Amino acid sequence: MALVIITGLSGAGKSVAINALEDMGYYCVDNLPAKFLVSFADLYGMTDNKEEKKIATVVDIRGKDTFGDFDQAMDELSRRKYPYHIMFLDCDTQVLLQRYKFTRRRHPLMEDSNLSIEDAIAREREWMKRIRIRSDYLIDTSTIKPAQLRERIMSILSEEPESDSIVLRSVSFGFKEGIAGDADLVFDVRCLPNPYYIEELKDHTGLEACVRDYVMSFPESRELLERILSLVDYLIPLYRKEGKRELVVAFGCTGGQHRSVCFAEALAARMKDAGYRVVVSHRELEKNRD
Repeated sequence: MALVIITGLSGAGKSVAINALEDMGYYCVDNLPAKFLVSFADLYGMTDNKEEKKIATVVDIRGKDTFGDFDQAMDELSRRKYPYHIMFLDCDTQVLLQRYKFTRRRHPLMEDSNLSIEDAIAREREWMKRIRIRSDYLIDTSTIKPAQLRERIMSILSEEPESDSIVLRSVSFGFKEGIAGDADLVFDVRCLPNPYYIEELKDHTGLEACVRDYVMSFPESRELLERILSLVDYLIPLYRKEGKRELVVAFGCTGGQHRSVCFAEALAARMKDAGYRVVVSHRELEKNRD
């Protein structure tokens, strides 16, 4: 039995998220007032252990006055021992402005006020701050396409982990395209020799053996990887103890094509061998997919 609560900033992709869950067999309700969350859970049999049910809802700022009941509803769900996950969709302000300009839609906080679009986004971000901290899964949609968001959600929930387990997400990115906004841990591997300046390697990626062998041929690369592995292995039980269900470890290099990809793949392989559930993704490489 599971309840997935989708929330986050307006324009960040919550409609894509709820549609993805519906495709996964969840019974979905959009724009549910927070004060009805517990009743929604009761209505669809969260207390019936004999039948597996998957339900999902979007709760966000469109509820306006009732959105203040979110914390109270979460506390009540916890008190009743209802299993639930909060999935928070975040997005860079400039990207949100571009999306609103493209769709010509009004921000929900502009309907009953004279706020500018920039002020509305800033106010919503402030109101959502405490919910963002409380979320189980944080997804930054600033640099990903709708199809990639669907894939991310499906990879998180397709094999729902046990209540005390954690999903490790190993990510590569390029600093020149912006930092990975949803990362819990960020490691900068630009300190290592760059394959881009090797003519026969520059057009290959860290997914290929030639680049991987070059990057890992240096003692400092191998030692850095071992130190990162040791740190992540130490931290996972601490995060799990605090109730975190997903840990995002991001590796950044200049372009996100070579060194960061090698390290993300290496971490994923080692942690899989250690028995962890791992999802690996390469932000800049995935941008170039059809």
